[in-house]
This record gives sequence, C-alpha cells and structure tokens, in this order.
Amino acid sequence: MDKRQDYISWDEYFMGVALLAAQRSKDPSTQVGACIVDADKRILSTGYNGFPKGCSDDEFPWNRDESVGETKYPFVVHAELNAILNASGKKLSGSVVYVALFPCHECAKAIIQSGIKEVVYLSDKYHDTPSTEASRRMLSSAGVKLTHFKPTKAQIVLGFN
Repeated sequence: MDKRQDYISWDEYFMGVALLAAQRSKDPSTQVGACIVDADKRILSTGYNGFPKGCSDDEFPWNRDESVGETKYPFVVHAELNAILNASGKKLSGSVVYVALFPCHECAKAIIQSGIKEVVYLSDKYHDTPSTEASRRMLSSAGVKLTHFKPTKAQIVLGFN
C-alpha cells in the first residue's frame, strides 16, 4: 500500500490550528487565532482574541462602534499576545507565530520582545491602517520575517464522526 498523497503541509497544519483556536473567540465580529511553533515543529502555545482571564464576557462590551457606546477595544487581548502569555515562560526565541490576521502594532511589540523570528499570516485586510503600517515597520526593523500564507486548499474539514 502506498502512503497517502493528500496530506496537509506543516504550514497548513499550523495555520489550521490557529484557525481552530479562533473558533474559541466569543467576539461576534472578528475571530482571530494564533499558534506558536518551535524549530522542531512543536506547538508551544495557542491563543485567540478575548477578554482577560477573570473578566466576564457578559460584563464587558463586544461593540465595535464608539458612537453606540463603550467598545471592546480597551479590553480585548489579541490572539498573538494571548498565545505569548499562554506559553507560560517557555522559550519563544526563534519560534514562528501563525496568525489568522496580520498583527497590530501592540502585538508586534510583544512578538519582537518575545524573540519570535517569523510571522506567518493569512489575512492582511487592515494593510493600510496606521496600526498595521507601524507593525510592519517595527517587525521589519527588528528582522522578523513576514510570510503571507497562501493555502493550497480552500478548506480543511474536521468532523466528529
């Protein structure tokens, strides 16, 4: 019997883990996940966007529009930062972070400070915003490699049966 030929690549696997982590987010408008991987292809940590531990997602706003009232933005921890914090002291230097959305400037700072050497991102929908421009500038200046993930499959299907 020959081995399977339709298996997913490492990049597809780790981006898939990031996208699966994003499914834990309770944010009604944006779900982002992150997966940090070491040089030996071992997952060090995952994270998704949500409120800090101990802050009830029923007591804080999910609203995006400031004109409607209080917004989520001062309260939400982004997926990349959550993954870095969830690593619980593991050495992240030289690792790669797979993330569904290109990191903002605040996450870029944490990525640089933690020693992550590469960001593999799926979407860059905020490419021209000041936050993303600042992020790209800092990451490039710090020598962090930026890789736009191009999937070879439209989807990866998971099932429980």
